[in-house]
Amino acid sequence: MSDQVDTIILHQELAYADSLPMRVLPLAEPVSPHTLTAWTDRNLRLLQACAALEEHGQAETNDDAAPWSAEMQRIDLKVNLLLDMVGVLVANIQSRPPARPLRFNAQGLLWEISGDKISPEGTLIQIEIYLRDSIIHPLVLTGTMESTGIETLASARIDELPGSVADHIKKLVFRRHRRQIAGARATRRQ
Repeated sequence: MSDQVDTIILHQELAYADSLPMRVLPLAEPVSPHTLTAWTDRNLRLLQACAALEEHGQAETNDDAAPWSAEMQRIDLKVNLLLDMVGVLVANIQSRPPARPLRFNAQGLLWEISGDKISPEGTLIQIEIYLRDSIIHPLVLTGTMESTGIETLASARIDELPGSVADHIKKLVFRRHRRQIAGARATRRQ
């Protein structure tokens, strides 16, 4: 029996699909190695934070014999609630770009445009994707605009990423896909 979940593929790899705040800015010249190093460090911390925030639901154990297990789950839920509340406050204070449907992985990005001026094919760009409300900084990547042939879609090829950042993006994509499958299974059982 197979699950009826659409597998999102982009550039022949599994892709993350969602509606997230994002912006694309044209670059006049390639980004300096110093700036790329700073972005890599921040991206790595951001992706590690996303992974840690997503693990709270998966860390639950079925070991009812542990007397502290229920208390730890309650504390975990309270901390996550606090993070979500702070995230909402930050999102309201910070001027984030509008959310838009997108797909991305370590290879590329595809997003819906709505009257935005899109840079021509071959333009160097800076990509900012806000993965979670509770995290202030966006994932910042560089890339090159590609043609989609569709008026309502824009596409970019992401520049080669350091291995650690690419691996964390792949893990993020895989966790998202796994949650979609689990959600489809739960819906089917109801």
